[in-house]
Amino acid sequence: MSIKIKDLPKAERPYEKLELHGEKSLSNAELLAIIIKSGTKEETSVQIAQRILTLRKTGKDDLSFLKKLSISELTKIKGIGKVKAIQIKAICELAVRMSMPENYKGIYIKNSEEVAQMFLDEFQNETDEIAKIVLLNNQLQIIKIETIATGGSNFVDIGIKKIIKSAMQVEATKVILVHNHPSGIAKPSQGDIKFTDKLYNALSVFEIDLCDTIIIGSNRQYTSVYEHVKKRVEEIKNKKKKE
Repeated sequence: MSIKIKDLPKAERPYEKLELHGEKSLSNAELLAIIIKSGTKEETSVQIAQRILTLRKTGKDDLSFLKKLSISELTKIKGIGKVKAIQIKAICELAVRMSMPENYKGIYIKNSEEVAQMFLDEFQNETDEIAKIVLLNNQLQIIKIETIATGGSNFVDIGIKKIIKSAMQVEATKVILVHNHPSGIAKPSQGDIKFTDKLYNALSVFEIDLCDTIIIGSNRQYTSVYEHVKKRVEEIKNKKKKE
């Protein structure tokens, strides 16, 4: 039979250890054990947490896989019931929301990289494609960020009319489109490039500039469609010169 948490020295119990030495002194398993709270007759909460951590397929300290686990997948683990599974999912969502800017309104944007950095944590491990627009004024100051569409694992229905309407409602003069690729590949598809061109032309009619379309992939990777197209044009030009 497994040793119970209460039988461990106080300095080794997750709750007491955190209280005495702070949260940074705890291992990933110990932190997860605090969320799980109780173990089973056979295992402590720490041991159950350790078994959950063995499900990850990425780096040793990468906990992003937890967000991908569904409630049904978590409840298949002995010692994890529906309530504990929901608690784990809630903690994962809190972590995502805490990584988002506390107050994006009024922030000045210098380049596409700054915009991408704002969404990297939020979009990591999303199984659905999500599209957001960053609405800006002439000084490249954020007026509003809006979720414009959500879709399945490989499709998102982004409405150009909806984007134009949202921009006009807040009198935005510039727009940046940001969406993720659930496949994890940040490289823009031909569809992304064509849509960017179509959106650019539609916004231009209303004297609104499309500053860029940013694709978010996995492992904190992203691609600017404008930079990608610019690079490809330069490659083609260089190739023709050599010929």
